[in-house]
Parts: sequence; C-alpha cells; structure tokens
Amino acid sequence: MLPVIGRELNLPYSNREGWLSGIFERIQKKEAPFELGICFPLGEADLAKVSGKLLGGGGAYRWQYKKEEMARGKRLLVQDVDCYAFAENLGAPEIYDAQMETVFKQIIEDFAPDVIHIFGTEFPHTLSAVRAFDRPDRTLIGIQGLCSEIAKVYMAGLPVKVQKSVTFRDFIRRDSILRQQEKFIRRGENEVQALLKCGNITGRTRFDREGCARINPKARYYPMNETMRAEFYTGKWSLTDCEEHSIFLGQGDYPLKGMHFALEALALLSPKYPDAKLYVAGNSILGHDTLKQKLKLPAYGKYLLFLIQKYHLESKVILLGKLDAEEMKRQFLKSSVFICPSVLENSPNTIGEAKLLGVPVAASMAGGIPDMIEDGKDGLLFPVGDVKRMAEQIEVLWDRTQDGNGRCLAEYISEEARRKARVIHDGEANYLRLLEIYDKIEQNE
Repeated sequence: MLPVIGRELNLPYSNREGWLSGIFERIQKKEAPFELGICFPLGEADLAKVSGKLLGGGGAYRWQYKKEEMARGKRLLVQDVDCYAFAENLGAPEIYDAQMETVFKQIIEDFAPDVIHIFGTEFPHTLSAVRAFDRPDRTLIGIQGLCSEIAKVYMAGLPVKVQKSVTFRDFIRRDSILRQQEKFIRRGENEVQALLKCGNITGRTRFDREGCARINPKARYYPMNETMRAEFYTGKWSLTDCEEHSIFLGQGDYPLKGMHFALEALALLSPKYPDAKLYVAGNSILGHDTLKQKLKLPAYGKYLLFLIQKYHLESKVILLGKLDAEEMKRQFLKSSVFICPSVLENSPNTIGEAKLLGVPVAASMAGGIPDMIEDGKDGLLFPVGDVKRMAEQIEVLWDRTQDGNGRCLAEYISEEARRKARVIHDGEANYLRLLEIYDKIEQNE
C-alpha cells in the first residue's frame, strides 16, 4: 500500500519503495502518458474496517461498487487514481488462496489494463494476478528477491541445535526456524509458477537475471534500476558528525539477515574498540524482561540473546525498533559504518539508501550485492559468514589514517558511493527506462 493511500485511509503503511510513489505523483500532475491503476493488499480486518467507514460516504475518497460480485475487490478513487484493495492473509504468505484469482479477474475486467506490472514475487497475489490476467506477453514482474533461492540458504549457518530448537512461541504459532524455511519453500513454489506464466521481467543484478533464466528462459529480461525513497536524496554523511565506532544494521529479526554474524564480529572488535556499538533497526525479537516477553521469544531471538550474553555485549547492542524513512536517515547519518551481513540478498534498498547518503558500507558478497558495490571503491565486501573478515573490513573503515590530501579511506568511499548511487538511483532516468519497457511490452518487441 502506497503511503498516499495509507494516509487517505488512515491505516498504517510501510514505505519501502520510491518508484511507484513517483509515478503516482506524475499521474497527479498529468505528466504520465498512461492511465494507472494500483492494486494493494489488506488484511481481512482492515478491509472490513475501511469498507464500513467508507460506506458512510464523505471524505476525499469514495468507494465505487460496479458489481455485487466485487465484494472482496473494492475500487477506491485516490486523488483521481483508480486503486483496488483486495483481501490477503498477509500473515501467511506461503498459503495460496485460489479465490484471489476471481477477485483479480473482476478488477482486471473493471480497469481493463493493457499491461500489468507486479512488484515482487514474495506474496501469493503475484501468482493470482498472473493467472487472472492470463496474458504472459503483457505481464511484467519486477524482481525484488527470489524466495526459491532464499529457501536454500535460510538456516544461514546456524548451529544444528539452534535450527531444530522450538520455543513456546514457536510451538504455539507453528513458526519454528525449520517451519520458516518450509514456508519459504512453499513461497518459492508459487514464485516459480508465477514466473513461468510471465513473459517479461525487470531486475538489477546478475543474480536475479540468472535465477529467473533458470526458471523461465523464454521470458524477456529488462535491466532496470530502482528509485529509492525521496528522503534519501537529501543529506550527506560526514566523518565529523557521525558517532565513532558505531555500526548500523537495518534488520535482524530472522536468520537470513545475519545478525548472529554481526554480533560475533562485534565481539572481535570490542577488545580493541571498547566504545563500539551495534544499532539494529526493525522488529525486535530480543525482549525477555517480563514473562510475557519470554513467552514470545522465538528460537532465533533466544540464540541472539545467548551470543550477546556469551560475549558480554549487553551494553553494546541497541535495538531501535521500527523506523520510518526520516528516522532511518538520521540513524544512517549518525553511524560510522553500515553493514549488511545477509546470507542472501538481491539488491537491498538499505545499501542503496546508505550509498545515496554517503554512509560507508561493508557488506557480504551475497546474491546481487557485488553488483551494487565495487570492493574498495564505493564500499567493502567480505565472504558470506566470514566473521573475521567482516570485522577486518569494519576496522578498515574506522581507520582514520589520512593520505596526502588529508582524507581517510572512509571519506573516499563515501564520496564515490554518493556519486555512483545518484546515477544508479536517479528517479528521472529510471522513470524514462520504465516507459521504454512498457512501450516494448506493448509493441511486443
């Protein structure tokens, strides 16, 4: 759900993208040479709540019911843009609901699109929309990550005992680490089916291009860079303004993101840098002060707590919780280094955002990350799971030895990162590229 729609409906939203919001703004300004319809998922409770509120009328929006059978696919006019809410179980994205195909058929019949562009393969609505439209030559999927590949490495080097462990919370929710991997396997199966029925794919890395080609070698692949959230195009990291020896991790609530590796690297750095700190954004899975928190502790969170206690890092790990774009930006600018220790990523937005701001980055050589960072030029890389090398690369970025021009390596990397990122994530260039892709699809080139 786009921020503009979330604000219109007074519902919480997660602002993770910039390209579609940018297109929305162009539609408002009558600058885009096409009509836009936006489909977005809501949980059943939110859909019912919003429907009940809007049925009363009023406000800057209105629900339009053209057919009684569109009971689960509602059309909403947001600032003159057609938007369709559909129900989806967002808490169980591994479960495929065939009823969504009927909903999408109704939405497609109502809007009559020439092309459908689907953002990501992580949720079952991708497969539903592809099947409902049933025009592979006019279907475009933008790859975010590949669930089928994530499933293979989900355990992220965790000890076997941890992989098999089950806490009270895991048992009640049926959400142990092993079950989480199983869910990604099922999501990957849906992803494969969607890509097989899709004739056009956009991506950004050799990793996603090769992965999609293995699944559907007949699909046309269009390279296209991403536009980041608007907040990250202003502001500039400064060596003098950041907190010395502070490490920022954008997410750490499941094994794939490699927080356990980050903690071990921090343990290696701490003796030499006693002021070193690790700041972690996103969902916190480490709460254990109360009985309720202890009952909610997942197996992975329990393992992270074990590492924190083992290495005496209690005062060095700061959990920030969920941050909006401005809060993320402030934390980026305060940090001396941003790390991405993931075992698999395609092209994480956090690296793009860090580079736009000029924050020095140290990241694993996972998936498509080597296409985002030229080692030693605009960031530093380390092998996946190599804790010693990660610590060494962080230390290199902390080295304040100056060259003849009075600058250290972190400053050089910062400038080069900003320069490259402003080309790769240029919103105008990416928009024109998108128009070019749409034209090629429409002309069946």
